[in-house]
Amino acid sequence: MLAKSLSMSPVRPPIRLVADNPDLAIRKRLPRQEREKLIVEEAIRFFAEVGFEGQTRALAERLGVTQPLLYRYFPDKSSLIDRVYQEVYLNRWNPAWDSLISDRSRSLKERLTIFYRQFYDTYYTYESVRIFLFAGLKGLDLNTRGLSDLLQRAVLPICAEIRHQAGLPGIAEAPMMPAEIEAFWTMHSRFFYRAVRQHVYGLPVTDDLEKTIAGHIGEFSETAPEQFKKFHGKA
Repeated sequence: MLAKSLSMSPVRPPIRLVADNPDLAIRKRLPRQEREKLIVEEAIRFFAEVGFEGQTRALAERLGVTQPLLYRYFPDKSSLIDRVYQEVYLNRWNPAWDSLISDRSRSLKERLTIFYRQFYDTYYTYESVRIFLFAGLKGLDLNTRGLSDLLQRAVLPICAEIRHQAGLPGIAEAPMMPAEIEAFWTMHSRFFYRAVRQHVYGLPVTDDLEKTIAGHIGEFSETAPEQFKKFHGKA
């Protein structure tokens, strides 16, 4: 059912071809760097729409180039997928979020509210959500790499701040417990599923995003410190 929803989502229009969209064509005299950028941008849209079963021949047709020219920039499909992963996940992280998460001059609730408002707009786009799910269905390691990166950049630092709020030892003194990490993922999944409903199932999202984030974060920032205390036997 999920695979069918991904491949048939009505959220985006049918696949675009150069014949119908002349602006997609890669002009012959473009500098190499600019042409490569156009290839990657269209590859992101392509894989988000059709999944990783999509062939590079079809992608080349959409771009208005030959398949051999595509391979001058990316020697195989795997290298192109790696670049898509880099652009969709790694390069979108805002370094300012690192200092925001650890800024104890602000309340935990305020920090997480700001972070998730920006994170949602950055990562829960049509392309990133669908690529993430298609990768999982295909058995690619994009999911593992993406979640591992998010674990280091957001999950562990946020959990460390929850510990500090609860008066518990830092990660250097006591490794993060699986239960603590799972508590974070439970909260995080609420936002992800909202994006899945919108970008995969094509369902209308009628709630106010600002209020939804404020509600979930407000609840989490109040309950998580007490949860963590219980995990450490301090309650």
